[in-house]
Amino acid sequence: MAKGMFVDTSICTGCKACQVACKEWNELDPEPSHFSKVPGSAAPIAVNFTGDSYDNTGQLSATDWRHVKFIEQFNESRSDARWLFMSDSCKHCNDAGCLNACPVSAIVRTDMGNVFVQQETCIGCKYCIPACPYGVISFDEKSHTAKKCTLCNDRIHNGLGTACAKACPTGSIMFGEVSDLKAKADARLGQLKGLGQSQANIYGYSEAGGLNVFYLLMDKPEVYGQPVNPVVPQRRLALSTGVSMLGALFMGLAALFTFRGRSARHAEMQP
Repeated sequence: MAKGMFVDTSICTGCKACQVACKEWNELDPEPSHFSKVPGSAAPIAVNFTGDSYDNTGQLSATDWRHVKFIEQFNESRSDARWLFMSDSCKHCNDAGCLNACPVSAIVRTDMGNVFVQQETCIGCKYCIPACPYGVISFDEKSHTAKKCTLCNDRIHNGLGTACAKACPTGSIMFGEVSDLKAKADARLGQLKGLGQSQANIYGYSEAGGLNVFYLLMDKPEVYGQPVNPVVPQRRLALSTGVSMLGALFMGLAALFTFRGRSARHAEMQP
């Protein structure tokens, strides 16, 4: 049975404990851009904020496999505000564009359904990066390989849950069997709908063939920066290739009929 995570954004507080746990367990380096030289200081210190909000990383990267998004919503007079949080990571898609694009089979899916990059096999070609409709994978300039969340591959294959789910203080991130998590997600959605949260929705049941990491959102997916109808590039490529081949076939037939027509007219003109 596939393992995955259900992320209930309705109870996320934006504490970033999941980000810290991910960093610590996977021994990820800090982002160089998050450090600044302070006058009078011998060493650079960490800069806590991007300058746009309380979001301190801005995006997923080769050294940030989990990113807590801060979505700040204000009315026109700015008299009322709503903050939405979303702990984002790799979705471990059932139709994984990154896996399909890898020319050396460095990206694999395990018996538990998670998708991860085998560092010893990756050649750093970067084909997987544009193939992901979620912008999850990044190139690590230090190792010259592609990197992303592995769904804590080492932990889950040793009977442990993911580090982020373990660290979450509100239970917003849940790890387990995908089928069980979907039942919990449906129950929670029904509860929120009953409380009048009409915009609440589940994201990830059908996108990219179904996501093993899916979300309960409190607003439209695009508000959280998620594609509404993500298209795995290989599907688009197959379609465009088919259209091109069909067009070439028609052009070939047209050329053949033209050639035959000219030959017939030439034969008629002969004495």
